[in-house]
Amino acid sequence: MINRVVLVGRLTRDPELRKTNSGSSVTSFTVAVDNWGKDANGNKTASFIPCTVFNQSAENVSKYARKGMLVGVEGRLSQRTYERKDGSKGSAIEIICDSVQFLEPKAAQNNTDTNDSLDLSQDLPDESKNLDAIDVPDDDLPF
Repeated sequence: MINRVVLVGRLTRDPELRKTNSGSSVTSFTVAVDNWGKDANGNKTASFIPCTVFNQSAENVSKYARKGMLVGVEGRLSQRTYERKDGSKGSAIEIICDSVQFLEPKAAQNNTDTNDSLDLSQDLPDESKNLDAIDVPDDDLPF
């Protein structure tokens, strides 16, 4: 069986750091990912995918990532069930992240807190700086 997920999108809110009873760090955040299709009015649509990351990665994400930041996540899809306050059962699907990559240089972020910021600025080749749209003919797709 294969259960791997790779997403690139923007954070919809600032990540939330929590601690488990055993002291492990857990950070939750949501990634907005563009869908291929459009709605009935011709507008682009997005999916909002909940993600969770643990331990040192959780601390790094909560410290350096902010709402609107472009991130890449890699992990596995997880479904869990829970009981609501009214006694009914609910289900949640989320990505349990093995890796979270910050995909924007520091200068592109609207982060004014320079003392706690991770220096992500790198000399990237010109062709990797604008990945908003990639025009690939359908004949070149493997599926």
